[in-house]
Amino acid sequence: MKKALFFDIDGTIWDDSHCIPDSTREAFRRMKEQGHYLFISSGRTRVFIPDQELMPLGFDGILAGCGTYGEFHGEVKFYHQIPQEEICRVNDFLRSVNAAYILEGRYFLYLDEERFPEESVFPQKLRKSMGEKLVRVTGNEQKLEVSKFCANYLQEKEKQKELERVLAPDYTVIHRGGDFMEIVPKGFNKATGIQEICRLLGIAHEDTYSFGDSTNDLDMLAYTAHSVAMGDGMQEAKDAAEYVTSPLREDGILKACEHYGLV
Repeated sequence: MKKALFFDIDGTIWDDSHCIPDSTREAFRRMKEQGHYLFISSGRTRVFIPDQELMPLGFDGILAGCGTYGEFHGEVKFYHQIPQEEICRVNDFLRSVNAAYILEGRYFLYLDEERFPEESVFPQKLRKSMGEKLVRVTGNEQKLEVSKFCANYLQEKEKQKELERVLAPDYTVIHRGGDFMEIVPKGFNKATGIQEICRLLGIAHEDTYSFGDSTNDLDMLAYTAHSVAMGDGMQEAKDAAEYVTSPLREDGILKACEHYGLV
């Protein structure tokens, strides 16, 4: 019976250096031979998912932006864009609390480098990887195309509390560890993306599997019939998963697929 498998990218498919273990490539090859569906399921928005590095692994589709975007065999199946008036409100608010933030869309990422601490290398690294697809927020306020966004914790604790209080009615704030927050419109997460793509393709729930390592994977790990947390992932992911495999660099994906008889 054909299964549908959903994989996070960072910390699951590849490590911090974007290195994909040979065993992971082998697992994907063998699963494709079995006829299973393979999907990326990422917090990254579509523009931030590098096709050249990932799609040759055999993926049939992509769920991006924490469930706000879905495609199958290159055809877009759904996309939720935050309304222009709303993202302008959010942008004004983030500026008012002096947040360092990045707005993420299907076609562009938006970031003002001066909002980040001078010692931060994040803006430079992002510009190197994104090129012209990374544009400034300032000057583009009336044409922002955004489905989710991220922000750093604020140095002032009261400002941090204000940010979470103001955004809480309309957004889910995911604490990713360190000083990083991922912020997604209410009603969207990796589980809702999986549910929608499975509905469109007629995939039974009992045939769904998810693989992740972090707090933005918790919804899909709890939702799919079977779920795998990477051995070097966050404890919250391990607690949510049905099965904890070995670390990414220790053949984690291949061993999990062998555990479930998928290869």
